Amino acid sequence: MNTFRLGGVHPEENKLSNQSAIEIFPLPKQAIVFISQHLGAPPVPVVNKGDKVKAGQLLAKAEAFICANTHSPYCGTITKIDVAVDISGYKRPAFYIDVDESDEWEEGIDRSKTLVSEITLDKNQIIERIKDRGIVGLGGAAFPTHIKYMLPEGKKADCLIINAVECEPYLTSDYRVMIEQAEEACVGIEIMKKALGVAIAKVGIEDNKPEAIKKMKEVASKYKGIEIVSLKTKYPQGAEKQLIYALTKREVPSGKLPVEVGCVVNNIGTAVAIYNAVQKNHPLIDNILTITGKSFPKPRNLQVRVGTMLKEVIEYCGGLPQDSGKIISGGTMMGKAISVIEAPTVKTTSSILIMSEKEATRKHETNCLRCGKCAGACPMGLEPVSLFNLAKTQQWEEAEKQYAMDCIECGCCLFTCPAGKPLLDMIRVAKSNVGAIRSARVIK
Repeated sequence: MNTFRLGGVHPEENKLSNQSAIEIFPLPKQAIVFISQHLGAPPVPVVNKGDKVKAGQLLAKAEAFICANTHSPYCGTITKIDVAVDISGYKRPAFYIDVDESDEWEEGIDRSKTLVSEITLDKNQIIERIKDRGIVGLGGAAFPTHIKYMLPEGKKADCLIINAVECEPYLTSDYRVMIEQAEEACVGIEIMKKALGVAIAKVGIEDNKPEAIKKMKEVASKYKGIEIVSLKTKYPQGAEKQLIYALTKREVPSGKLPVEVGCVVNNIGTAVAIYNAVQKNHPLIDNILTITGKSFPKPRNLQVRVGTMLKEVIEYCGGLPQDSGKIISGGTMMGKAISVIEAPTVKTTSSILIMSEKEATRKHETNCLRCGKCAGACPMGLEPVSLFNLAKTQQWEEAEKQYAMDCIECGCCLFTCPAGKPLLDMIRVAKSNVGAIRSARVIK
């Protein structure tokens, strides 16, 4: 069975919402849309306070190379352009919109459910459309997608990798996309192949999703060069380097990108977003959220427009359970704790996971047992406890020599540690300091 070479763990899957079909979340009365929702430079606002906007209208234009356009998810009025807090409590520039229930859209956006399978745009037009419609990677990093298809001079790709693994516990949005939007996903993959100039696309899906594998194989059989590959269920199968190895047996060198081994990787949700952008002229203004938790009244999957307040989504689904201890954006392994629910969704919001106090309580930290479980679980072949100790003693140069920057922050070390050591927390500190040292070298 295809899988990656080193480490990995098997956390409890908890796919509580996998049988819940995607529902459309109703329009809010007010919304907050962050000006920047991607990795890279912020776009420049092209609307002002008091302007009336339509759904799909450009709000902020990408001017830098690594940047993405931001569009209005709503018809309404820009009441102010000010700062707003994100899920971490940080203040960021945003558009405040009073939403008009008429929901008028920009002309030229096809909102019908009719499948458009014929791809009429050429390679350069596809890349330009992806850029224009503000598409970013929906696997979590929010990297502007068009840049992945603008390969550096001298680099060539021969394989498109589609991450449909969804190995994080609790998350089911990608699963529902494969069940309900497999046709759109496959056309999206064909578009990505054309933009990249490759003949082969490999779609990796873990074998704990037999219905998704069956559906995707059925639809992909209509297209030449889309291969659906069943992968062994093992976390972090969906990590970029691990997925490339599982599907191609190619190893991405330390500090290098997938294109070094002829691969480009995108998420299955990004494939659907690209289909909507290229075939329907639809900007990225909504996403599929998994709302879940063991104590949650009814775990479900919702299609939510960007800028909707998390608090409204939670209340719509029954509100916070009494035993709530932590709210996470993402899964339990790599998700980010939400400190403020009076914060809006963004392009890459994938879930709202509500954990009980018992689940959210970390193990009591004790002395290291020297058991080596953290090293055995590390999919990058690192020694987490060694990096942990180097971080505690602030030995940043030595941490760099021990490949701290290769850590993918999957949390396998923390998951396996019987001593409850905050291994990942300290490795992140090490990475931050090593990154600062490297930046200082470049400036010199």
